[in-house]
Amino acid sequence: MRFLDRLQPLALLVLRLLLAVVMIGHGYGKVFHGGLAQHVARVSSMGLPGWTAYLSAFAEFFGGILVLAGLFTRCAALAIAIDMVVAIWKVHWKNGLLARGGMEFPLALIVIAFALMCFGAGPIAIDAIRGVGRGRPKPKKV
Repeated sequence: MRFLDRLQPLALLVLRLLLAVVMIGHGYGKVFHGGLAQHVARVSSMGLPGWTAYLSAFAEFFGGILVLAGLFTRCAALAIAIDMVVAIWKVHWKNGLLARGGMEFPLALIVIAFALMCFGAGPIAIDAIRGVGRGRPKPKKV
């Protein structure tokens, strides 16, 4: 099964693409077309400060774009994970795990974001071009 190790870069790319598409899709309506005011009202009605709606919307939309590009992936994945934790806490928890409106989907997104925080964007990403996530260079033997 060691041959599957060669697919790890592709696996990280697929995880990034899935998380990015979902988050951009959810964040787009909140950021554009007047959705931000509605999102602020919704977040305020849940007992959270209205300004946190901006953090939520931007984490979803712009965080999704960053994850898509593989740029600042670990930071963007952390923001997305925090956003999903709050979504579970304030919206989905009362519905349980598998019921309609349950927390299974945001929980899956947290797990994907956590994997990207741990492993980084992989070699098919702007972060890899920038040299992020490679660790310290090994000392040269003289």
